[in-house]
Amino acid sequence: MIEKKINYEFKKKEFLNKALVHRSYCINHPELENNERMEFLGDSILGFCVANYLFNTYKDLPEGELTKIRALVVCEQSLFRLAKNIGLGEEILLGRGEEMTNGRERPSILSDAMEAVFAAVYLDGGIKEANRVILALLKEHIVEAVKNRDVKDYKTVLQEITQKEYETAPCYSLLKEEGPDHAKVFTVAVMLNGKQLATGVGKSKKEAEKQAAKSAIEQLKTQN
Repeated sequence: MIEKKINYEFKKKEFLNKALVHRSYCINHPELENNERMEFLGDSILGFCVANYLFNTYKDLPEGELTKIRALVVCEQSLFRLAKNIGLGEEILLGRGEEMTNGRERPSILSDAMEAVFAAVYLDGGIKEANRVILALLKEHIVEAVKNRDVKDYKTVLQEITQKEYETAPCYSLLKEEGPDHAKVFTVAVMLNGKQLATGVGKSKKEAEKQAAKSAIEQLKTQN
């Protein structure tokens, strides 16, 4: 039950119900409104609550650092991870097509629904309750973002190096995809001018690409 997971009991259940309606479900249920308007509102509420918390908690950090941290906290991947943790995907109403294509595991669908749920809390209980729920759910993500705000984007760094040294950009190729659906492991190679520079392994293709880029950067540094 989502209410228990977010520690909020709705006075008007219709707000939560609407937050869980994906647009694909409305194809066969045109009488229902999808959650996209609530997602729009939830995005702004989320951004405000996180910005307000960062402003009042990290008084020594300049605007640029606060912006970077907020972006890490409210990004799709962060919200997707949160949605997975609370089992939100099981509650979303999806159309048959999305059901058939594993829509309950799609980051964009889950992160959008998470924002819609935040909007639902706001509409039902006001900004004070929305702020409480958001910070309780995202406090660990905020601490992690503060620690990781200076972590390099390895793919960007690698592209800058190869553009400068070789006047070309690297490309990434999926080598292997192993394991069950809930615990996939991906192996990716990063290529430059048809030559394999390095490989990386991760729980997603994106993470494997980052690891491959990191290894490639280290190898290129040893060659120079």
